Amino acid sequence: MFRAKQRERFLLELIKPSHYDDDGYVIQWWRGFIPSNSLSSVYGLALDARDRRVLGEQVEILVAVRDETTTVISTKQLIRKFGRNSNRGLVCLVGVQTNQYPRALDLARPLRQAGIKVAIGGFHVSGLMAMLPELTPELREAVDLGITLFAGEAEGRLDDILCAADQGRLKPIYNFIADQPHLEDRPLPYLPARHVRRYAEAIGSFDAGRGCPFSCSFCTIINVQGRKSRYRTADDVERVIRQHAAQGIRSFFITDDNFARNRNWEPILDRIIELKGNHKFKITIVMQVDTLCHKIPGFIEKAARAGCKKVFIGLENINPESLKGASKGQNQITEYRKMLQAWRKAGVLSYAGYILGFPNDTPESIERDIRIIQNELPVDIVEFFILSPAPGSKDHQQMYLRGEWMAPDLNLYDTEHPAMLHPRMTQEDWKSIYERAWHLYYSPSHIETLIRRAKASGIRTTRIVSMITSYYGLQAFEHIHPLQGGIFRRKNRRQRRATFTRENPLAFFIRRVRDLVGTYPAALRFIWKLGWLRRRIDRDPRAYTDLALTPAVSDEYGAGLELFNATESARHAADRAMAHAAAPSRNLTAVTR
Repeated sequence: MFRAKQRERFLLELIKPSHYDDDGYVIQWWRGFIPSNSLSSVYGLALDARDRRVLGEQVEILVAVRDETTTVISTKQLIRKFGRNSNRGLVCLVGVQTNQYPRALDLARPLRQAGIKVAIGGFHVSGLMAMLPELTPELREAVDLGITLFAGEAEGRLDDILCAADQGRLKPIYNFIADQPHLEDRPLPYLPARHVRRYAEAIGSFDAGRGCPFSCSFCTIINVQGRKSRYRTADDVERVIRQHAAQGIRSFFITDDNFARNRNWEPILDRIIELKGNHKFKITIVMQVDTLCHKIPGFIEKAARAGCKKVFIGLENINPESLKGASKGQNQITEYRKMLQAWRKAGVLSYAGYILGFPNDTPESIERDIRIIQNELPVDIVEFFILSPAPGSKDHQQMYLRGEWMAPDLNLYDTEHPAMLHPRMTQEDWKSIYERAWHLYYSPSHIETLIRRAKASGIRTTRIVSMITSYYGLQAFEHIHPLQGGIFRRKNRRQRRATFTRENPLAFFIRRVRDLVGTYPAALRFIWKLGWLRRRIDRDPRAYTDLALTPAVSDEYGAGLELFNATESARHAADRAMAHAAAPSRNLTAVTR
């Protein structure tokens, strides 16, 4: 008898690197918060390539996937694993953002020294290649190390990359920025259940579309994924949901930068509503939208029916001059109250991004604006960001070409550290008001207000308490932005940035115990107090209302709201809105006469 020929193996490791904290340790958690859709997308493509045997019938592609925010990655183990397979395979560092690039290089160096093929893709590589005329020093360093740089999207390209890696003919650079693939009927984003369950909510992610029609100067999306939107179909989305539901995953983060501008939003939401109603799927959704989404007929109502429980909105600022300077003219402060109240009426919690450091900002103006938001806007959660010249954005491109100073350490481009100079604040003042902004917004009195507003709106108070714990608690006690957050911080003594000395075991142990004692007892007390406050408010029979909950009306722009009077540009915006609101009645009067 003849033995069947043993299959050859090609190892494909997909790794999403993490980021270093200020002490040089990898930011890592027992359970993470936010899944990486880049990792999900490439993993889905890799499974498809594996199933189609793109390297030949006798070659088995073994795909492994790791998110370093929830998984300890040992380069020594990877080197041994590849060594047992004669180094046949490829390590892909996926979805690498600018602040993760230093960690990505630190992972790649020992792998390349061991002769393992490595490729790096993501927004840092793609953004720089899209916007700059030359390779920057850190990209050149990667090429010199023999690392392949991949710019653009992997749909329709991964087969060629795998074949080139297997045949030893990988190019130094692949640049597909100018050739954006369609998304219909493509392999879908997917992660196995064992991976998804490493996030606190066991949440899957998928993009229903890519690209954004707007032109914000601080944004990288429009230059990496384009301003022409591309879409998945309702059939695609149903396949994603069924694939995840088969392994018990029912919560989803739709990662479109702006799902409200997805051409297929209605058939997609209708399909999800059908799955919930006719097929008894239990689905919850988090999505990102713009500040004018409430003007799309039926959008908010259908989003809520489809299971949207939380919505992220980029408010960015309440000063129209700052918004205009950032080319974010689609944000109209005169619509903020109506939009937020519409989401609240639908029972959806809102969390808003707010950027600190526009040219007109000062510590005093930021404090004033936070007070206005607290009193007049019915937003639930606010997360603050420091304005940064993100590589791939128009802001970064212009500063680079003008030779202006930007932080040389890419690890600082995490929107928690100033990475450029500000005309009205020192670096220390800027960092200080960023840290203080969290405590100003989440003051004890406003936390009580947020819980009372939730109860008054018919929203379960446990939901808002959970979000306050996640967003404010991480910043207050772990000193880490919620977007990099998770549950219970892990630190590995051996995984420290190369520019820091490795601590001896005793010193590391003492520091770690001090960290734990200084963090978790205070955090647990905060959580207990939140729970006590929630229960007290739930038992309070009195009705609650305040200015932010007062229904917005068409003529409120002249009603003395500080939102419309804090700055000259705000007053101009209010005047224009009043004139626009009055125009239909004037036209009607003219017609009837």
